[in-house]
Amino acid sequence: MSLIEAIRLTEIFLAIALLQQSLEHLRTAQDERKLFIPRIILSILLLLGLWTPWICVLLLIQALIILKHFDGPYNGGSDRMSLLILSCLCLINFMPSSQLQGYVLGYLALQVLLSYFAAGCCKFINREWWSGRALQDLFRFSAYPASQDLRSLADHPKVLLFASWISILFELLFPLTLLNQNLLIIGLLAALTFHLTNAYLFGLNRFVWAWIAAYPALFWLQGQLI
Repeated sequence: MSLIEAIRLTEIFLAIALLQQSLEHLRTAQDERKLFIPRIILSILLLLGLWTPWICVLLLIQALIILKHFDGPYNGGSDRMSLLILSCLCLINFMPSSQLQGYVLGYLALQVLLSYFAAGCCKFINREWWSGRALQDLFRFSAYPASQDLRSLADHPKVLLFASWISILFELLFPLTLLNQNLLIIGLLAALTFHLTNAYLFGLNRFVWAWIAAYPALFWLQGQLI
């Protein structure tokens, strides 16, 4: 994947992620709609590739306004990842050379790798993840919008023990996917399955597109390592 292709795909996927996040606010209070309707328009322009450098700057400014309005990234990791990608795109669009653009895109790719690896490390040092207890508590007591049928999974400790270790090993081993393109494809398919599962079980739908938007950077970086 070329640098130009990776950057453009990142813009497209980020535009989709921002559209998804913004459309959810069309049924909220009027002051929130005033924040997110302009974001929808800007995201469509980014999706179409129109005036991209300045659209990215405007989206970044508006993202900071939204952060102030909600006193921080109210949707946690997905907001932080979207802001990281948007910041990197702003830098890329104003870099004077393709080499410097590559450095920024490579930085984004490394941040994605670290996001998985750090999550795996946090789980690994927590003994409750070793036993599956963390997932049991997540299904039984969390405020995530899991249905009652899904909450019954808390009564299946062996299933949750297996799921816990699959999650830990996947996240810890994810950086190894850079060794080979086939490994990267398998790793990203596993990551997508991971995010889709979390969206289904816990309603974390924003994570799907936010992380997909960073995957072209991984493809590009892996290609540079061959």
